[in-house]
Amino acid sequence: MFYRNVNEENRQAWLTKTLAGLPSGLRILDAGAGELRNRPLCGHLSYVSQDFGEYRGEGNGKGLQTGKWDTNRIDLVCDITAIPEPDGAFDAILCSEVLEHVPDPTRALDEFARLLKPGGKLILTAPFASLVHFAPYHYCSGFSRYWYEYHLAKRGFHIDELTPNGDWFAYCEQELRRLGSVARRYSDWSWPLAYLLGLFGTMYFKIRGTRRADDLSCFGWHCVGVRI
Repeated sequence: MFYRNVNEENRQAWLTKTLAGLPSGLRILDAGAGELRNRPLCGHLSYVSQDFGEYRGEGNGKGLQTGKWDTNRIDLVCDITAIPEPDGAFDAILCSEVLEHVPDPTRALDEFARLLKPGGKLILTAPFASLVHFAPYHYCSGFSRYWYEYHLAKRGFHIDELTPNGDWFAYCEQELRRLGSVARRYSDWSWPLAYLLGLFGTMYFKIRGTRRADDLSCFGWHCVGVRI
């Protein structure tokens, strides 16, 4: 297919590696677990899922929607900022592509700090650049490396890893490949030209050099924080 979701491919590869590196038997919370996509990556762990359980796939019909969304298998249906578990209940917390759907994401970090044992790992991903999705439950984007560095340190975390997912060039290439389908979706009469522009535009990315621009933009940051 012409369109390729490099953002998602990179993220899932990183999550697979990072979760596989956790020792067997640890108790992990998958916060904002949705349809439990990452549960198979946690087969060696004691897995607990959480989600607010209100999104059903249709949302308000704006932006990108899934059409269907089943959260019936969630263990803890609750607000991510008020999870009914005692202090220090988890050895690890996974929160992947969720913070943009939380009205006040720093409150979620407060709750993660409470729930993690000292030495526990917080595995985070969130978009720096993203299209609106799951509306109206899409409140923010732009989670930069400086957001992680500032807010995690403030809550007693040491950052073990902070890795960019792609860079500005990768983001531009992905969106250029999506140009035609988006133009067609929004009934732009010139959508065939948009496909043509996307096709020719991607030639640039085939021949450009390897210099990265992740200091300018990227899909998002992959972060592992350790509770001090």
